[in-house]
This record gives sequence, C-alpha cells and structure tokens, in this order.
Amino acid sequence: MRIKLLIFLLIVLHTVLLLAQISGLSIGYNEATILYTDTDFLHHYIQFFVNNFPYNDLALRFPMIALHVISFFLLYGISRFYLTRETDRLWLMLVYVLLPGITSAALVVDPAGLKIALTFLFVYLFLRFGTYAYALLPLYVWIDASFLPLFLAIIFYGVMIKKYPIALFATALSIIASIRSGIHIGGTPHGHFLDALGIYAAIFSPIVFLYLFYVMYRRFITNERDLLWLIGTVAFGMSLLLSFRQRVEIQSFAPFLMLILPLAAQTFFHTYRIRLREFRKRYQYLFYTALAILVINTLAVFFNQYFYRFLKNPTHHFSYPMHVVKELAGQLHEKNITCVHTEDEKIQLRLRFYGIEKCNTIVLSQSPMKQSNKVTISYNKTPIYITYVSKVHN
Repeated sequence: MRIKLLIFLLIVLHTVLLLAQISGLSIGYNEATILYTDTDFLHHYIQFFVNNFPYNDLALRFPMIALHVISFFLLYGISRFYLTRETDRLWLMLVYVLLPGITSAALVVDPAGLKIALTFLFVYLFLRFGTYAYALLPLYVWIDASFLPLFLAIIFYGVMIKKYPIALFATALSIIASIRSGIHIGGTPHGHFLDALGIYAAIFSPIVFLYLFYVMYRRFITNERDLLWLIGTVAFGMSLLLSFRQRVEIQSFAPFLMLILPLAAQTFFHTYRIRLREFRKRYQYLFYTALAILVINTLAVFFNQYFYRFLKNPTHHFSYPMHVVKELAGQLHEKNITCVHTEDEKIQLRLRFYGIEKCNTIVLSQSPMKQSNKVTISYNKTPIYITYVSKVHN
C-alpha cells in the first residue's frame, strides 16, 4: 500500500511540474498547424479544449498532460503482468516519467502523446481481456494511419501463434493504413541511419536506449517473444530500414518502443536478483548512472531557458521553436497592436493563437524601417529575439 501511494504521488508531482512548465512555452509552428490546418482526430481533440475552456496555453497543453496521466496508469497496469514486486513497478514508473521523450510528449501537442496512450490502452486490454482488444484496431486506423507498425506486429503475432484470422484482419488494417498514410519508400541511400539512432538515444537517453536494444536482441535469441516484444521490435526495425533511404520521423515509431520498458525492467531485475550480492555492483552502477542521466536531462528540460546565456546563436537552443511568440504577442498587445504582417509564415501562424491576426497595416521585420519600433524578447536578461514594428502608410 505504501508503494502504491508513492507511485500515485510520483504522477501527481510530475503533473504539477508539467503544469508549471506551461507558462514558459509558446505555441510551436507544428502545434499551430495541428490546431488550425489539420483535420485529424488530434486536431478535433485539441480544438475541443481550446474552444470550451479559456483560450490560453493551459487549454492547449492540458489535453496532452491528461493523455500522459492516462498513459502512466496504463503502463502501471501493463507492468503488473511482468513485474511481481511493487518496488520494481515504482522504479519502472520513475524511469518512465524521467524519459526525455515522455516529458516532450506530455507537453507538446504532437501525435506521439496520443499514440503512446492508445498503444498502451490496446496492450493493457489485450493482456487483460485477450482478443476482445482487437475491436479497437479499426478505430485506430481512423484516428491515425501511422499505427501501421502496430498492425504489422499483430500480423507476425497471429502467424507466430498460428491464429491466421488475426493475421488476415491485421493485414487488411495494414493495407488501409498504408493507403491513408501515403507512406513513400524510395530514393537513393542518404545515410540517415545514424541520425535515427541519435534521435532514439535523445528520446530514451543513451543508456536506457542501449539496454532496450539489448533486451530486444536477448529476447529474440532466447525465444521470449510476445506481442509487446513484437510491437517494439517491428517499429524499431521498420524505422531503421526506412532510414537507409530517407529521413524518418522517429517520433512516429518511438511510442511503440515504450512497450519494451516493462520487458526491460523484468529482464533487469531478474538478472540482478539471480546473482550473489557481491556480483550485483555493476548492475547497481548501471542503474544509478542511467537514473542520474535521466534526472539531469529532466532538469535541463525544466530549466532550459537558463541555457540561452551560454549560446551565441539563440536559435541553436533545443527549445527555441517553442519560445518567443507569446512574449512577442504580449508586447504587441501592450502597444495596442492586434494584427501584423510578417514574411515569416511560421511566426504569423503562431501569433494567431495569441490574438494577433494578419493584416497589411503593420509590418514585423528583422531590419528597421522608417519610424519603426524595436521589440526585444529576453529570457533571464539575455536577448534572444529582436524584431521591428512599423506602420505602413498608404
């Protein structure tokens, strides 16, 4: 009971920290595209909150945080089928919330957070109720066609357990998903393989990613293959194969690899406990080193604005695409400006969320014009964005 309380307090604390981060983020261009131009399920999901709650950043990001909390409890439910000790589940959930990719998926309006929640939901229902979970899959095709790796994994699973109707059902869904997603495979080799591995390492942190890869390989050679292993391995293999010929959006595949986490925890704790105490040191060093790196990564995300003072070019900051615009809109409103024109289409679309529409009477430019006002955006007394506001006289 005490461990369950700690797990509950863990997600409460992490949620509070995520909510505290909202004030330091502006809407990104990809988020604005989802909000204003897309027509998929995520667009309608976010629009519901934005249209029915106060039009601010909390309404924008709360839906993703809610999905994160749901995913947390679903993963905990999945872990109960693999980990017998509550303490092991606590460590797993701690690692999960500290993953850089999870923090990003919980804050940024992106299909990754939705995909994690829906994948965990399917797997939990599968482990709990068996084949009844397959009823969800047609809905997934409609929600997001990029669930193709999940469908392919189910094909292999159906063949592996010799339940061919399941494989045929998943094949039909795979064909529909392929048509809807419009996946293009072609071109000449461009060498994005190492880039893909680097992104995976950034999402999971290097040590955790290497251990996940080790678990996938180990379970393959020991014939410990189940549906979770297949989903994670198929998604990982598919992304690497595609990366040989084209740039791959790893964020579309990484959510499926999250399912390897319970398998990795099961393997780690089993390997740790079968050894005598004097031979457990290296496993302890490995775990605590990985945990320390995760904590450092999390702190870097939560206190990212302080890094601007160490960069000569602010645009090199990893969070720069999620900064500036809210503060810029605030300064424009202080000048009683509610519409502007700028050549930067990304800035133009992002400003729309903060009540700055498009017009031709006021111009935002990177160079000064006649009777222009300089606007400087600074974080922690470090200037990171400078623009000029000018009225156009017809």
